[in-house]
Amino acid sequence: MVRGALQMATADSDPGRVLSVQSHVAYGYVGGKAATLPLQLLGYDVDNVNTVDFSNHSGYNRIGGTKATAEELERMFSVMEQNGLLSPTRVLTGFIFGAEALSIVARTVTKLLQNDPNIVYLLDPVMGDANRLYVSRDVIPLYRSLLPKASIITPNWFEVETLTDTKIEDGASLHKALMILHETYSVPNVVISSIPLEQWLRDLTPPHIRFPVSDDEQSLLCLASVRVANGGSTPGYRPSTVYAACVPLIPGYFSGVGDLFSALVLGHYDDASSAPAPLPPLPRAVSLALTKTHAILRLTEKYASSLPPDERTTTDDELDGKDPDRRIRRMRGRELRLVQGRKILSGEAIGEVRQLKKWADFWGPK
Repeated sequence: MVRGALQMATADSDPGRVLSVQSHVAYGYVGGKAATLPLQLLGYDVDNVNTVDFSNHSGYNRIGGTKATAEELERMFSVMEQNGLLSPTRVLTGFIFGAEALSIVARTVTKLLQNDPNIVYLLDPVMGDANRLYVSRDVIPLYRSLLPKASIITPNWFEVETLTDTKIEDGASLHKALMILHETYSVPNVVISSIPLEQWLRDLTPPHIRFPVSDDEQSLLCLASVRVANGGSTPGYRPSTVYAACVPLIPGYFSGVGDLFSALVLGHYDDASSAPAPLPPLPRAVSLALTKTHAILRLTEKYASSLPPDERTTTDDELDGKDPDRRIRRMRGRELRLVQGRKILSGEAIGEVRQLKKWADFWGPK
């Protein structure tokens, strides 16, 4: 594939302005810090509203900083609006710690979409991972209420299960979860990245999608599902068209990967149907986001593996408990190498794009 065929922004283009509402850290790259530079390199102006302002991400265990109150967020949005500064063409929401704060953000997003229905809204419902919530449960119904307003959602596996109240453990439950998101909540575009390719899912996934990842490698599946409009009454109805790709698993602990990926999906999503490309807008954007995110992870892993032995230790809760600085040294070495990878993010040095492929029989044979 020719790299330029998928590149949306050029040096002379002005793709617009992104309102990014998520966490902020002074050191490292998660939340808004993981999203801003990639979006800027794609030509976007980015307006950051920080839901928390921390010293570093939670993987370090020691955290300093503050959370924005609902009143502070409301004041922030109100003054921006009064000053004529709240006019994004795209909106990105990520980590929002509690229901009161999320209510303010939801109200603001709703108002923006009422004023301009053409805004592209990417909702990353950051609630937890690995079967563990790290926000209060009262945000779940609020996120469900936001789903119909989103242009694109980028939940992880656990967040899909939480939003749909569906334990995904086979093809039928995966179909059910996607059906709920598309039909019950009217989400047009669903993206799920970093799905562990367990045996049941490996058996379900066609060989042309698993290729070129070897069956012997640990790998992850990235899935993009585009809702089929007004197809419910047609024979052989399928609620969506599904595209997917596999990537090799890069072992180790990394933070901010989902934040980076979501920002790149939003940055590359081009809803202009006239744009020539071999893929529709969503899988085209996800192909670029997946390629760039994986390249940044490879760059970060290469850097981490070059560090002195005491800075590239393996995860060991017992040893980390005895020596908290052991964990901190490891976290420092695995901060995403975004500045060093800026040519990857801008598209100058990504090589072959890892293109998502159509999963024709995802919903079963016609």
